[in-house]
Amino acid sequence: MDRSAIRAKFGDDYVATERTFTLGIDIRFASRIAERFRDRTVLETCTGGGFTTIALARVAAHVVTVEVDPAHQLQARANLARAGLEKKVTFLVGDALDAGLLDEAAGIDSAFLDPDWARTGPNHVYRFRPSNMRPPADSLLETVLAKTPDVALILPPQIDFRELEGLPPHELQRMFFGGSHELCCLYFGALARSSTPTEVRL
Repeated sequence: MDRSAIRAKFGDDYVATERTFTLGIDIRFASRIAERFRDRTVLETCTGGGFTTIALARVAAHVVTVEVDPAHQLQARANLARAGLEKKVTFLVGDALDAGLLDEAAGIDSAFLDPDWARTGPNHVYRFRPSNMRPPADSLLETVLAKTPDVALILPPQIDFRELEGLPPHELQRMFFGGSHELCCLYFGALARSSTPTEVRL
């Protein structure tokens, strides 16, 4: 991996593969999202290389992060150690939809969900319902909302927003880098600050 690209996107010489680099959220977006979790005990799903975990751990009281891929978790552990934040994070390996695993996340008061968008080719159509993300975003949101009402969910910008009808009240925030719409974040419960769509432009 190009070290300068890693520094530019995540803020330091962290460990990354092509996959965790691609999956990771740019630190400028991650830091904005993380601010809403200040002083909270956060459940994070889909740790990846730990880049958003770092942003969360800088402001949260504690982060409990779940990753299904042990190799990704090893990267995340190395990156949290490099950032000096490993003591603020509990790492769990397994499926974020496993109720038994989520029971180990006792004491959380909020959650950050960032499922893999599961791109499958040039004609891929992103779906929220029935979700073709990994883990399925609709099932993941339903499962975690049963644990806490204060949830942030990352979604691809290509989602048909009509699929979000019927969800609990939330703030839809579109995030742009230059003129490019990079991602969306839905905020639920006390994390929401607006009842109408908002934007972040970098």
